[in-house]
Amino acid sequence: MSLKRALGPFDATMVVIGGIIGTGIFVNPYIVARILNSTPLVLAAWITGGLVAIAGAFAYAELGQQQPQAGGPYVYLRDAWHPLVGFLYGWALLLMIEAGAMAAVALNFARYALRLVGQPEANLTVIAAAAIVLLTIVNYIGVKPGSRVVNASVLLKVAALAVLIMFAWWGHASTHWWTETREGAPSGALAFGAALIPILFAYGGWQKVTTVAEEMRDPRRDLPRSLIIGTLIVIAIYVLANIAYLRTLGLSGLAGTETPAASVAGLWLGATGARFISATIAISTFGFLNLSILASPRVYFAMARDGAFFPALARLHPRFQTPGTAILLQSAWALLLLVTGKYEDLLNTVVFADWVFFGLTVAGLFLLRRRFAGRVGFRTPGYPWLPAAFVLVAVSVVFSAIRTAPARSAIGAGLLALGVPVYYWFKRSTAPSATTDPPPPNGPMAQ
Repeated sequence: MSLKRALGPFDATMVVIGGIIGTGIFVNPYIVARILNSTPLVLAAWITGGLVAIAGAFAYAELGQQQPQAGGPYVYLRDAWHPLVGFLYGWALLLMIEAGAMAAVALNFARYALRLVGQPEANLTVIAAAAIVLLTIVNYIGVKPGSRVVNASVLLKVAALAVLIMFAWWGHASTHWWTETREGAPSGALAFGAALIPILFAYGGWQKVTTVAEEMRDPRRDLPRSLIIGTLIVIAIYVLANIAYLRTLGLSGLAGTETPAASVAGLWLGATGARFISATIAISTFGFLNLSILASPRVYFAMARDGAFFPALARLHPRFQTPGTAILLQSAWALLLLVTGKYEDLLNTVVFADWVFFGLTVAGLFLLRRRFAGRVGFRTPGYPWLPAAFVLVAVSVVFSAIRTAPARSAIGAGLLALGVPVYYWFKRSTAPSATTDPPPPNGPMAQ
């Protein structure tokens, strides 16, 4: 039995956009405005972050076309470096990155959903848990139902951001907003680098689509297109949204509010604006939570198929053709983190772990391109300089995370190190799973 090929190019593009747009664009612009001292620098930082994101998307597009298999980055890391490196990515994804993010995002969904209906935040955990359970069921019964939720949520939140941008562009603008500076604010390369951290966090997520490549109808054609088109759409939305914030609030006003989207909507729509933003963020977080449940379990499925994780995770549901056990494992761990309140400890390590593997994955392109030298298809523009620049950015982000949060980064490194003996224990005790047919060495569509 194999995974069901049910996703078309539109579905894949929606996965890219939905994987990037979460809550960052509604909140993070104020952080950037506090760090930098002029409007041109703020906009330049968001454009630079977009260039980094598209450089990463180019590299992942080539890697995904080379090996359109379930698990995406796990497969690339496994084949470029060593199976242990791929395992540590999946280990970090389950233990730190995805389950912890699911708990936090579910809680944010509950908070904004309650605000939307004017109820007190008394049952946050219950509503957050219910959202995880509901979306787990949706994705358990098929990749297409999960994809439909992604598509609907992406279209709604993009439409809401478009409304916000149009209101700001058509309304009265802050005086000389495009040249405004703030006295006493930091400047220079260090400040610009610090501003890129929350920006890169907001741009992260384009890689999620590669995990479902084996469920696309034509991944060699659709995966590169969806990655590039989806990422470019998000860059345009993010830059236009920041122009809207700056045009309406000015640099000082943006730096002075922790809820820039709500502040802009409130100026144009009053109390209705606050409800509008609450609805938008609730939709955005709900869709982002759904995508986490849709995409990441394919990594654990691929690991188990290689005999590097629990064999049960490699089993597909006989009717739904989904990695049901892998979906249940991730959601159960997220629920445990939610009810114990320990997810924040793991989230503090996300930036460190995420960018370690971003850098290693794109660096692996230099090795895998030689291996697939005869393969005709998408090639990363600007190779080797563009992927090399991305790797340097990843190294800078990791060192910045270590410098600014050494204790949290040490915890992340410790959790990764813990995965080394776990990997070798699985390899010794678990034979490769025979419950699913593995794809051919060069991917399920190799010719």
